[in-house]
Amino acid sequence: MATATMENQDNFRASENGGDRQNKKLVDNNKGGIKTMPFIISSYEICEKLAMVGFSKNMVNYLTNQLHMPLTKAANTVTNFNGTSSLTPLLGAFIADSYAGKFWTIIVATAIYLMGMIVLTLSAALPQLRPPPCDGNQVCQEANGTQTAILYLALLLAALGSGGIRPCVAAFGAEQFVEDDPRHPKKTWVFFNWYYFALGAAILIASTVLVYIQDHVGWTLGLGIPTIAMALSIVVFLIGYPLYRNLDPAGSPYTRVLQVCVAAFRKRKIPLISNPKFLYVNEVLDAPISTDGLLRHTKRFKFLDKAAIVTEEDGVKSSEKPNFWRLNTVHRVEELKCIVRMLPIWAAGILFATSNAQQNTFSLQQANTMNKHLTKSFEIPSASMSVFSMLSMLIMIVLYDRLLVHVARRFTGLDRGITFLQRMAIGFFISILATLVAGFVEVKRKHAASADGLIDDPKSTIPISVFWLVPQYSIHGIAEAFMVIGHLEFFYNQAPESMRSTAAALFWTSISAGDYTSTILVTLVHKYTDWLPNKNLNEGKLEYFYWLLTVLQALNFVYYLICAKFYTFKVLQSQKVEHDEGVELSGQV
Repeated sequence: MATATMENQDNFRASENGGDRQNKKLVDNNKGGIKTMPFIISSYEICEKLAMVGFSKNMVNYLTNQLHMPLTKAANTVTNFNGTSSLTPLLGAFIADSYAGKFWTIIVATAIYLMGMIVLTLSAALPQLRPPPCDGNQVCQEANGTQTAILYLALLLAALGSGGIRPCVAAFGAEQFVEDDPRHPKKTWVFFNWYYFALGAAILIASTVLVYIQDHVGWTLGLGIPTIAMALSIVVFLIGYPLYRNLDPAGSPYTRVLQVCVAAFRKRKIPLISNPKFLYVNEVLDAPISTDGLLRHTKRFKFLDKAAIVTEEDGVKSSEKPNFWRLNTVHRVEELKCIVRMLPIWAAGILFATSNAQQNTFSLQQANTMNKHLTKSFEIPSASMSVFSMLSMLIMIVLYDRLLVHVARRFTGLDRGITFLQRMAIGFFISILATLVAGFVEVKRKHAASADGLIDDPKSTIPISVFWLVPQYSIHGIAEAFMVIGHLEFFYNQAPESMRSTAAALFWTSISAGDYTSTILVTLVHKYTDWLPNKNLNEGKLEYFYWLLTVLQALNFVYYLICAKFYTFKVLQSQKVEHDEGVELSGQV
């Protein structure tokens, strides 16, 4: 197969000065901007997190105390549910980017989520849907198959609904801001700070008010409140419809990715073209998926460039649409390259999520054994300990946005202060400290239990304040303010514009993978060691488990630094670069 000549190749390149980008979405400056935030953030991030966190933060207690599950089974149920909730965004993103658009995906997903919350509330309200209560030292009856199936049905519906909300709300909110629009001075990096601030505020409310209601009033009301909030969120979100800037779906990104792979494989024996100017470009065809501008060719993953080499067998003329299973434009090839380049950074976030997952499982069980009295008459619920994580995160977000960014600008000259890669690196490092500290706190807790002869008495309260857990929760919160927001911004910024819901889904799937990794790690450690006993945490060696996580995170931190060092940023055709023949702009930490 011979490649097309230079003269023929010129016929395939759309004129850079043509100006008439067909199907290009024009920005309506009267829509979008900061005025849409109350309807997007307050209705969805707050309500969705009230529902999700209001249960998941206290789920291990519900499963062990109400359904009488063993500790390791309950811990794995929590991480599996959280993992599934973070995996389903891939499906929601596919539907939003390909067919329905973000707005309608959010609406339908919320309705599904609401159904799950209703079933969950009914399972807590109706005695026949849970095992009978047990007191004292009697053997507790675990939930039967039907009761467990109803619980899992509710969790599945909630996970599916979350899959449509999580990838779309962040991307939909960021799309309300146009970076080069002087009428909207707020930028997307500011939006992500305050998006996550609202998310943290909702978690704070769920971790305190809702958890207190669940522990001291009842699970029916504790789950009924977020169910009502979820129903109201649909109404609030619909009210803001006239203000939203809506971008039409651009077709399945998964199909385009597969087409590039197939085309490159078909042409695997063709020699590469040394000059990228001779690769296939068609601005008209790419207009619906490149409203911000065409992606510039990059030098890495050159074997994918074969998908954009024009051959005689392609049989395409300048006026015809090619068969994308044989020939793709440079822009479509670069879309795939963007996703491939992001995957190593994506993988680095898995162990961060694994570390964070322990706050809802073993850290919670630590708190259950400790003195939780604030006063003689008031005890802080164990699940409310995450309030310290949220408070430290919220405080750090405000400090970052109002102080640290301005200080960093003086040294870096960047509008955002530091790059998102640098922000993530700081978060990774702080997370290592959090798990290290958690191990030493567990040593202190067990020493107190041993001193009072309570090692063999798991139901007695150890005379050590639960506030010894504050450092590990707080340090985790600070790490989250850096790493998670930087991670979310990284995916949105570096993804092709037509794949931003998919990119947001990648963010959530890293959390999903972290939760599943936690399940695997807990299962293996429980099987081959005596660190994590089912019934008596005092007899275990939880500190060893925390320190194992510390070592794994330290190795992961080194891996991340290497990935960030060699990361290549995406560049648009309209952006100025030092050279045109294959862009090479590497990241730095």
